[in-house]
Amino acid sequence: MGIVMVLLHYVKREIETIFVHRFSNDTMPFTNIFKNSAHYWGLFGVFNMYFFLHPDYTAPVWASETFFKVSFALFCLFEVLNAKCHLILKNLRRPGTTERGIPKGWGFNQVSCANYFYEALCWLVFAVQAQTVGSYVFLAVSFGQMLQWAF
Repeated sequence: MGIVMVLLHYVKREIETIFVHRFSNDTMPFTNIFKNSAHYWGLFGVFNMYFFLHPDYTAPVWASETFFKVSFALFCLFEVLNAKCHLILKNLRRPGTTERGIPKGWGFNQVSCANYFYEALCWLVFAVQAQTVGSYVFLAVSFGQMLQWAF
């Protein structure tokens, strides 16, 4: 189920890139292409998936089929909540104005960056399910980067 979780995440990201996110030089400078590529292709794609897709990889022996189903459901729930937060953030500015609203609901009443919160929960669920060094390193680096963006 882990590989399906990864594929769902990146399909969601592609859809959001096309239909939700608005990029400008302020929000996505050219140099971020290299940082993002290193993060997703190098850290996740190579370092994380090397362990996960290795022929000697075995799923955690303590995990039951129910655990995998519940963690898959949680991952999907957090992905949907993350996507909803992105839509809320997209619609904060009314058309033709420069004023921005304050996000409310869907986790924003509990944390100021609910989108990062749900993203971190996605990767936490994946790491616990996968039990690989790479997944925990990716979680830590991703969480650190989102923490920087939140401030």
